[in-house]
Amino acid sequence: MSIKYSILDLATIVKGDDINKTFQKSVKSAQHAEKLGFTRYWFSEHHNFPNVASAATSILIGHVAGQTETLRVGSGGIMLPNHSTLSVAEQLGTLDGLYPGRIDLGLGRAPGTDGLTASALRGNNFTPNYNFEFHIKELQKYMSDSNSESKVRAIPGEGADVPLYILGSSTDSAFLAAKLGMPYAFAAHFAPSQLEVALEIYREHFQPSEFLDEPYVMVCINIIGADSVDEAHYLSTSHFQAFVNILTDQRQPLLPPDETDLANMSDDVSLHLNRMAAKTFVGDREVLKEKLSKFVKDYRPNEIIVSGNIYDFEAKQKSYGIAADVIKSL
Repeated sequence: MSIKYSILDLATIVKGDDINKTFQKSVKSAQHAEKLGFTRYWFSEHHNFPNVASAATSILIGHVAGQTETLRVGSGGIMLPNHSTLSVAEQLGTLDGLYPGRIDLGLGRAPGTDGLTASALRGNNFTPNYNFEFHIKELQKYMSDSNSESKVRAIPGEGADVPLYILGSSTDSAFLAAKLGMPYAFAAHFAPSQLEVALEIYREHFQPSEFLDEPYVMVCINIIGADSVDEAHYLSTSHFQAFVNILTDQRQPLLPPDETDLANMSDDVSLHLNRMAAKTFVGDREVLKEKLSKFVKDYRPNEIIVSGNIYDFEAKQKSYGIAADVIKSL
C-alpha cells in the first residue's frame, strides 16, 4: 500500500519571532513540502495560545495556497462550533474559487481553546450540547448543488469541489465518520490513547457514501528526524517542553533546546507527558524507518500527517525531508 504523507502546521510561534515571521515560515515550509511530494498542508484552528498563530485558519489557507502551485491546502481543522455553517461554506467556497481542486475542509467539534475563549468566540450561540452531525449535514447542504433552490444559499460555496474530513481524538468521532461515510483523521500527535479502538470502530462501522466507497484513515503523528539519533533527541526537547508547558498551563512561544528544562517535572506531569507523546517518533532515518514500519503495520493508515515542533527552521525543513523519505520507503 502506498501511503500518502502530509503536514499539519499550527503556525507555531518560536521565541524571537513575531507573527509576520511566523507566517513567512509557514509559506516557506509549504513550498518545501510541495517539492518533497507531500499531498496536503493543513492548518489547525486554535485560539488564545501564545505559541500558535493559526486562529484565522481560512485566511492562512488562502495565503499559502496563493504561494504554492499543486499542494492541497486546508484545515486540520476548522472547529465547526465556533462558526456558522453558512460562513464556513462561503469562506471555503471562496478559496475553492481562487484555487480550484486544491482546498480541503477538515472539521473538528472541539473549541480549539479554553471554555472562556470559546464563549467569547461564539457569543449567544454558545451551547455545551453542540450537535456536530447536524451541522456537518447542514454544511454539506450549503455546499451541494441541490441547494440551488433554497432561500438561503452559499455563494460562493454552492457546488464547490471541497472534500470534507472528520477530525477527532475519541471514539465519538470515529462512530460519526463511519456513519457519514467520510474520511477520518485522528489526532494522535497529542491525544493518542484511543487511536487503536477508534480506528477499529471506524473501519468496522463504515457505511459507504457518495463521498467515499471505503474507509480512509489519516493519522497525525509527531516525527522529528535528523542525521543522527543524538541530534534528533536534542531537537525534540523543544517539542516535549511545549507539551510540558501545556500540562502546567505555562503557555509561551516555542523555546530553543538550550532553554528547555525537562529534568525537574513532577511525576504526574511526566506520566501525562508520556501519554501525550506516545506517538512521537524521534531518530535518524534508520530508527524512524524501524519505528514507522511497526506503526504502519499496527494501524494501517492510508495517510500519515506529520507534525512536530522544532525550533530551528532549517532543521525542521530537514526533518520534513527525512520524514518524506522514510514514509515513501515503507
